[in-house]
Amino acid sequence: MPEFPIEILKTPEAAEAVRIITELKNAGFVAVLAGGCVRDALLGRKPKDFDVATDATPESVREVFGKRSTLAFGESFGVIGVLPPRSTAAEETSHKRMPTEVATFRADGNYSDGRRPDSVTYGDAEADALRRDFTINGMFYDVFDSRVIDYVGGLEDLSKGHLRTIGKAIQRFEEDKLRMLRAVRFATTLGFSIEHKTFAAIQNHASDISVVSGERIGAEMRRVMTAPAVDFGLETLVDTGLSLHIWPQLQTMNWTEFSRSIQAAKQPTFETAMAIALFHLPGDSLHTLRLIFDDWKLSVAERRAVEAALTHAETITQCDGLAWSRLQPILVDTDAPTIVATARALAPKSRGVARAGRALSGDPNELNPPPLVTGADLISTGMRPGPEFKAILQSIRDDQLDGKLKTREEALQRIPTGDE
Repeated sequence: MPEFPIEILKTPEAAEAVRIITELKNAGFVAVLAGGCVRDALLGRKPKDFDVATDATPESVREVFGKRSTLAFGESFGVIGVLPPRSTAAEETSHKRMPTEVATFRADGNYSDGRRPDSVTYGDAEADALRRDFTINGMFYDVFDSRVIDYVGGLEDLSKGHLRTIGKAIQRFEEDKLRMLRAVRFATTLGFSIEHKTFAAIQNHASDISVVSGERIGAEMRRVMTAPAVDFGLETLVDTGLSLHIWPQLQTMNWTEFSRSIQAAKQPTFETAMAIALFHLPGDSLHTLRLIFDDWKLSVAERRAVEAALTHAETITQCDGLAWSRLQPILVDTDAPTIVATARALAPKSRGVARAGRALSGDPNELNPPPLVTGADLISTGMRPGPEFKAILQSIRDDQLDGKLKTREEALQRIPTGDE
């Protein structure tokens, strides 16, 4: 069985949670670390954050820490945000005073909306564990007794690399449909297998994922797409039937080539991983992208970066003999890192990719030198903006980039005079 690494409690990230637990204990309450931080610590992974669970009610938590040091952002579900003590003004302005979630042990009522419980009743640690999603997320850690509290078999499943729901899988997924996609995400990010009853329940109820909001699906898919085993994750979406309702085009993925490219990318960003996947799907990739991003409600910046990669990555793979004036505009694009990373994944041994990579990491002034002439120079000769105006500027800029014009004087001579 995995053991909790006590040394992790000495890290700055854990110190605030330990402080909160200590103050609650001194006030007569039970308080423990809960959920994902316990799971990650037992796996030897660095927890993203440290959450606290307690038998203190939200009102009691606010009394212990004071209303000015607490945020009631989930009070109806028993969750209070506790702010760290005030320190320096510099810390205040740098936004480091982030709250720690403190949740009251609870049991949940019905989930009529397939997302949140209609009501909650406060209870003890065991009741709180039994209402959670997966066994590996249902454990607590007592920092004073140095023991893992496990009512659901999470330790055994963790040691086996096994993802299993707490209680009946169908009930857990009926409560919150997103848990089906979370199962795939946890299996992908942790490298776990999904227990057969849990897997079968997802297959039988995959269509229910359609009622989940695009924002929630998009948030989970970002984490699937940036996991080292993203190819396994996407194949699991297909095998469970979830892909039919999240990303139907995955049914026709070229899995061999996608796996090769995604492994060559080496920890790609979400945008790069998306572009790589879309390159290995048949059909109009830009059209598929628009459908996905509309469904998942992702950001304009994410869509722009993926579109740029889909549009230009293949050019980068073949740019070894391309004129610099044709390549340079791609490399000064806002999304050039995504474009080049996607190209590298598609053709890791390409000389064109190597050329683009060198240019992108080189001297910015060489990559994008100031133009020898500007629109103001053309206007000073009496020219008015228009198609010809734009064409002259572009021609001069291209020749500058290609080394055919080296000085401003040479460039100015290219501007037509009124006599021409």
